[in-house]
Amino acid sequence: MEIYSLEYKCFFYRFALTKTNNEMKRNKIIYYVATTLLTLMMLFSVSMYFFKHEDIVTAFTSFGYPTYLIYPYGVVKLLGLVALWLPGYKSLKEWAYSGFFFAFVLAFFAHYMIGDGEQMGALMALILLLVSYIFYKRIKQ
Repeated sequence: MEIYSLEYKCFFYRFALTKTNNEMKRNKIIYYVATTLLTLMMLFSVSMYFFKHEDIVTAFTSFGYPTYLIYPYGVVKLLGLVALWLPGYKSLKEWAYSGFFFAFVLAFFAHYMIGDGEQMGALMALILLLVSYIFYKRIKQ
């Protein structure tokens, strides 16, 4: 009777570990896909700040923002991306996630308020950021 019980326990533990490993793999895949898509969106945004400066000046002017913020904002976005991808530095990642969160929420409302129809980009970035953050927390437990 004990041998059967021991075999059952070994099978159960092996199944439980496999399920945990599969969940961890799934969580890592979701995290990396969301973070990669977010990075691509941010790199596109930053490239617009540096290479299509006149278009961004027009957008910032329509928002009522000062145009001297364009280059520093682009650099800060790049630094935030570096912080998201660096291993370790948990508090720096938290600051980057919170900075991006506020930037995307404010971008959504800025686009919504002027009615240019570009708020969906900010909303997509916000969703990708939230998915990336949730699964970052899951794989770091």
